[in-house]
Amino acid sequence: MNHDDAGAGDGRHIRRKRYRGSHPRHFSEKYKEHRAEEYPEDIERILARGATPAGSHRPVCVDEILSCLAPMPGETAVDATLGHGGHALALLSALAPGGRLYGFDRDAAELSRSAALIRTELRRREKDATGEGTNFIPVCASFAELAMVLAEADVGGVDLVLADLGLSSMQIDDPERGFSFKRKGPLDMRMDRDHGPSAAEWLASVGEEALAKAIRDNADESRAVAIAREICLRRGHLATTRDLAEAVCLAFPELSFDHPGMRKILARIFQAIRIEVNGEFQALETLLSIIPSCLNPGGRVAILSFHSGEDRRVEAAFAAGQASGFYSAISAEATGPGDDERKANPRSSSARLRWARAAGVRGTVPYSGIHR
Repeated sequence: MNHDDAGAGDGRHIRRKRYRGSHPRHFSEKYKEHRAEEYPEDIERILARGATPAGSHRPVCVDEILSCLAPMPGETAVDATLGHGGHALALLSALAPGGRLYGFDRDAAELSRSAALIRTELRRREKDATGEGTNFIPVCASFAELAMVLAEADVGGVDLVLADLGLSSMQIDDPERGFSFKRKGPLDMRMDRDHGPSAAEWLASVGEEALAKAIRDNADESRAVAIAREICLRRGHLATTRDLAEAVCLAFPELSFDHPGMRKILARIFQAIRIEVNGEFQALETLLSIIPSCLNPGGRVAILSFHSGEDRRVEAAFAAGQASGFYSAISAEATGPGDDERKANPRSSSARLRWARAAGVRGTVPYSGIHR
């Protein structure tokens, strides 16, 4: 049977919740994946088939990011999107000894978990004399607040800024967060569940025309008007991710829910709504405008995008920063993961990496975003 017994600490045994069939199907049942250190062989099998274990995240383009950021011992860096901490740990290795890393995440639950994992790893490294003098500072805030946080910490400037945009696998795969249509869950989609309206609340109040525009702009969807109409006709009845998916499907009567084309459409629509709920483009544009004021002369910034709207904004802001004299060099074009990484981690396939290097001038990029 697919269950284990766990000690309760007082001599009693607590039997783990059984799951249906021969394999766990629900996020909460995948306890082996959530506790990778206890089940390394299971995790290796999951990774070997190109999947991501539940409750974890595989950092993308690590080597490429380290190459363009070129972190050095003693430098001060910012990981503007901490996530599971994979990029942060790679940076901390290069910053030692004497380096410092500020890790930003607006998701308080994920920040707490990742900070604990990073500190555990740093303690292990220090025992091995491989992490001596590294300093990690977790920050529960949006990266749009970067300049304010650095000012409050009396940090005059930083040498490196990394932003890995979009969602982590932990958020996508957990049905309780409501980011994916693949499992039924509450229609939330907030990165910070303590603030702002949920996706269900936003959809209950947004105008049909505004919703169609968000879908068209954020998902490049030609049937945005029809989708918005179907969603708005069901106001008050959109409580779960499945409710929203069914409403979207009604705009595509020729496709079944399980049709590959329909699932790609659903992924784009869910992403488009998530972007609006979290104000992602506005936050990104704020970050892009303030980064030159936060970088030391010669400082480097790297931004990893997973959406064409994100990449267009990064490209435009870097070009504007170079034209204004804030950047001495920028990447000529976006790069992505290599063939081996795309094969090992299919979720990396849409990643686009761009970088810029600060000149000796600080200021705010005269950049007002991308408007269609």
